[in-house]
Amino acid sequence: MSQVAERPDSTRGPAPDGAPYDGLRLRAVTKTFGGFTAVDTLDLDVPRGSFFALLGPSGCGKTTTLRMVAGLETPTSGTITLAGQDITYAKPYRRPVNTVFQSYALFPHLDIYENVAFGLKRRKASDVDSQVRDMLELVELTSQVRKKPAQLSGGQQQRVALARALINHPEVLLLDEPLGALDLKLRRSMQIELKRIQTEVGLTFIHVTHDQEEAMTMADTVAVMNAGVIEQMGAPADLYENPRSTFVANFLGQSNLIPGAVTSRSADVVSVDMQGVGVSIPPARSHTDGDRGWVGIRPEKVLIGAPGEELDAPGNTIPGGVVTDVSFVGVSTQYLVRMPWGQELQVFQQNTGRHRLFHVGEQVELSWRPEYAFLLDISQDALAGAQKGDDE
Repeated sequence: MSQVAERPDSTRGPAPDGAPYDGLRLRAVTKTFGGFTAVDTLDLDVPRGSFFALLGPSGCGKTTTLRMVAGLETPTSGTITLAGQDITYAKPYRRPVNTVFQSYALFPHLDIYENVAFGLKRRKASDVDSQVRDMLELVELTSQVRKKPAQLSGGQQQRVALARALINHPEVLLLDEPLGALDLKLRRSMQIELKRIQTEVGLTFIHVTHDQEEAMTMADTVAVMNAGVIEQMGAPADLYENPRSTFVANFLGQSNLIPGAVTSRSADVVSVDMQGVGVSIPPARSHTDGDRGWVGIRPEKVLIGAPGEELDAPGNTIPGGVVTDVSFVGVSTQYLVRMPWGQELQVFQQNTGRHRLFHVGEQVELSWRPEYAFLLDISQDALAGAQKGDDE
């Protein structure tokens, strides 16, 4: 069960149960399909005006959650409220919600102006022309108004879909893998564009994605989902720097996870015997009460040097490494280093020109600053989250 109210890493805590809440609130929401539980007793608060991302691998429940908010699926149990109104069983067209899908779903026979104006004209809204032109200006498509969707690029079609959804002034805009059909370069530019638009209009955006970079680039708050529950929620940097589970540590980037035994705890430090080497963990980054745990360190936080070389880190030096693989990837060189206990650790070294390259078979020593390490429960699978799926 996900209990967001108990998560200290949430950037903006939920309002107390029973208090008026102007954002989106899910309470004990469960969705089952036959014997399969897609979403499991989910509690979630999304503050009004925030850019919120639901991130996770295929089958984690993120798209099912989005569809329940949109009214396209009905919860098996639980409640959904938006701006203080219970919308759990409301028809989709009665919800102040619009959805932008990966397929865009534009009307091919209508030009861009008519696509964007469609919802306003159905409602017989006044001042349609000025609203449409303001929205096309927001998405930077004023010069394309009389073109048909087929005459536009993928990125431009995405902007039309956004404009058509935003012009209805929904309380919440739902984005279901909206950039999945774009190529990598265009996807990255659209990430920046989406964040700009959300900031300008000030609406709540809820973005579902399996792409960690996409979520971390755009969102104020990211909820990492796994097997129908939220593993951890918070600001992107907090999730990356201080993961609370092996799943989050592996799904957001890459992590070295090394078994160790806790030797002492104090208000200032947790001391761990890591394969015969003493290492220190800040208490705020220790997420187990047991006497054993996974010592975690991101590959880019690990320093590598020749035996006896003074490394720029006030941590313990871990000797006896042997380079087993070297990959030059432009901005960095990525090493695999086999340690005396047989485990291979990843090391990413920036190619600044300050350090020489090491070669396969060379003896090396590793080190890292204690404040970068974290400690996770040994009962968790060290490989959880390492294999990312594509999408639901």
